[in-house]
Amino acid sequence: MNENKNYEDFWKFFKAREKEFFNTVKNNDEVEKNFLDEISPAIKNINENFFFLTGMCEDETAELIITVDGNLKEIANAEDFIATAPTIENWRLTALKPESEIENVSINMNGFVFDKNNIFFYSNDDQNYPDEIDLTFVHTDLNEENENEIFNGTFIFLDNFLGEFNFVTQIDNYAIIGKDEAEKKLIPIEKLKDFLSWREKEFIEKYKGAKITTDDDSFSMLEATLNNGFPLIATVNSDLLKWDKKASHPWISVFRIEYNGDENNGFPNEEDYEKFNSIEDQLLAELKSEDGNLNIGRETAENIREIYFASKDFRKISKVLAATIQQYPEYVMSFEIYKDKYWQSFARYEMN
Repeated sequence: MNENKNYEDFWKFFKAREKEFFNTVKNNDEVEKNFLDEISPAIKNINENFFFLTGMCEDETAELIITVDGNLKEIANAEDFIATAPTIENWRLTALKPESEIENVSINMNGFVFDKNNIFFYSNDDQNYPDEIDLTFVHTDLNEENENEIFNGTFIFLDNFLGEFNFVTQIDNYAIIGKDEAEKKLIPIEKLKDFLSWREKEFIEKYKGAKITTDDDSFSMLEATLNNGFPLIATVNSDLLKWDKKASHPWISVFRIEYNGDENNGFPNEEDYEKFNSIEDQLLAELKSEDGNLNIGRETAENIREIYFASKDFRKISKVLAATIQQYPEYVMSFEIYKDKYWQSFARYEMN
């Protein structure tokens, strides 16, 4: 699929009907039928994981927001799509839901209100993981009966208040509880952005310039037997796992390749083995350590090869891994990206 061509075609289509679409949104003239339903097939043709919102952001400016609902694997694609947009009169084109001022965020949902008057927070600090941002959000009306509704509404409130990108990148862990469960003094939610900005500034200062050269690192081979009797082999960068600045590369990527190893104790045959090594070499050539992508190692067992990376940023690696999947349709491949500042996912490989 030629993404740039698809992007270009969409913006030509949109620009040709910009005035019609603008008047529909401005006059609130059956917006779903006359605008959203009109552009939905074209947007889904570009990326089925794209969603969109619209409304008037100024008296004479409508806004089209492309959102991926916090999907880390698609954020770079949404940004790239909007970056290709031409200037369109009376339209603001935005990648990801933007942040809002606290005074403008009030949500009424399922009979409950979500605003600055009933949502608070506090920080959970762990001296073993000082850089993690672990927050507890408190909604004063939460109880056992309305737990699901309050959780969903608070999530939407935070997504709108912080903005889509900030919400998924600035907070490592969070919980939503009721007032009776709170264990610390409650902080007004309007102070959340300042708190996160302070923690982010502190983090950047601490890890500024943190780099590591992995060319001469030692790799260890680990063998184990799984509970079902199948063998497991892992090759990991043992020097890298001892690094004291892991948090500077907090984004973990797991790239999975499935194969048929039923005749070989769950391991790939020789042909697949050579192909997987070639794919891994290709990834290493594109995802260099000097660009902020560190190869932690790989694991093979039970008909699956997993390749692990830790990155400073998730944008490039998300696109490289997605392109690799498209390049090898003969294999079932997938990947996930998540935040793990202390690489706790790989504690099983650490040796004293």
